Amino acid sequence: MNWSISEDHKLSGDPAVNLEFTATKKISKGRRIEMPEMHMDNIDTIIIHYTAGSSGLSSARWLSTETVAASAHIVIDRSGQIYQLVPFNRKAWHAGVSEYSGRSRFNDFSIGIELDNAGPLTKVGNRYRSSFNSEYKEEEVLKAIHKDESSARFWHKYTTTQTSVCEMLCSLLISNYGIRFVLGHDEISVGRKIDPGPAFSMDVFRSRLLDQNRPESSSFEEFEGTVTASKLNIRQGPGVANKMVGNPLPSGQQVKVVGERNGWLEVETVIKGWVSKDHVQKHQ
Repeated sequence: MNWSISEDHKLSGDPAVNLEFTATKKISKGRRIEMPEMHMDNIDTIIIHYTAGSSGLSSARWLSTETVAASAHIVIDRSGQIYQLVPFNRKAWHAGVSEYSGRSRFNDFSIGIELDNAGPLTKVGNRYRSSFNSEYKEEEVLKAIHKDESSARFWHKYTTTQTSVCEMLCSLLISNYGIRFVLGHDEISVGRKIDPGPAFSMDVFRSRLLDQNRPESSSFEEFEGTVTASKLNIRQGPGVANKMVGNPLPSGQQVKVVGERNGWLEVETVIKGWVSKDHVQKHQ
């Protein structure tokens, strides 16, 4: 994966991702819906959704329509193609009325990822039909009980490519924004939403992501180091998406390293911030 997040909070990198950026301007009930910038220190959650649409492209276009009040940061097609609709630092309208673990208003501090998936299906003969009348073969279907329901029904499966791309993207977002929570829409809107549903193994997905990206600072020992790059950017947080604090550190600058996270070091000089681990040499 050769992706990165630019300073304007857009995904870039490997052209095989086929990223398409679609600026969204929203108007609902005659008034414009603003997409204000979220405070960088507040972004700590990823919310996983399904589109309940016929394709990733059609869902991306629908979510980008001015008169549709909903929006999301990312849509991932079943082929793994990614559509970015909103920069990661801008509020997108994906969570709606939401509450989890004593917190509410998840649009204020979360990144919304929509996975191209039809959701629940109805069996008709030997085919399975979606709410928008598309039909699916048996190998595309899972029979399962949603955690908030008591009886089994049929669900559209996600593709391996799609979930792998989603996991890689979430890992990148965790590294760049210090994400601490990965939740399903059905976990923050219990009784109102059922996505991403039982076809998406949320507990396994979440555990794998958060365990491999767990901060290393709990057993971290501070040390002194020297900047080896000609100029080393120092940022508010661990990742290029975070804003710079002050001027770049020059080659030879002595720093005190007080923390580490996902390939980034928290350093203290005259100022305090985060730098790439690759450009600081530890004193022997």
